[in-house]
Amino acid sequence: MKKDHKPAGPSQRMLRVGELVRHALAALFARDDIEDEALAGAVVTVPEVRMTPDLKIANAYVMPLGGAHAEEIVAALNRHQKFIRGRVAPLIDLKYAPEIRFFVDDTFAEAGRIDALLRSDRVKRDLDDEDTGED
Repeated sequence: MKKDHKPAGPSQRMLRVGELVRHALAALFARDDIEDEALAGAVVTVPEVRMTPDLKIANAYVMPLGGAHAEEIVAALNRHQKFIRGRVAPLIDLKYAPEIRFFVDDTFAEAGRIDALLRSDRVKRDLDDEDTGED
């Protein structure tokens, strides 16, 4: 009996469409077309966009430069979802424009946390013990 299994990660199509949406969002944010006090003067980066398998939803992970007021900026972007979708649709060559949902990108914070752990005295001590051959 043959088992059906799904691939572990996103398909090439999901990745390609995610990149299209990411570039379109970055271009839109660079033009500063969205009128909202929370977004005034904010420089927003879009490190990643993850598409659902049916390509109907784009989960956009964003971070304002410096990380300040990230939650407020994401809330503002989510308030303007329809406007943003309307601006992104002509920039991507798809039959249907995906619904775009915005989330705070926490990968930088997570990387900082891991870096801090690796620099901690406890880890340094453990690494020094390995170097000297002690247990």
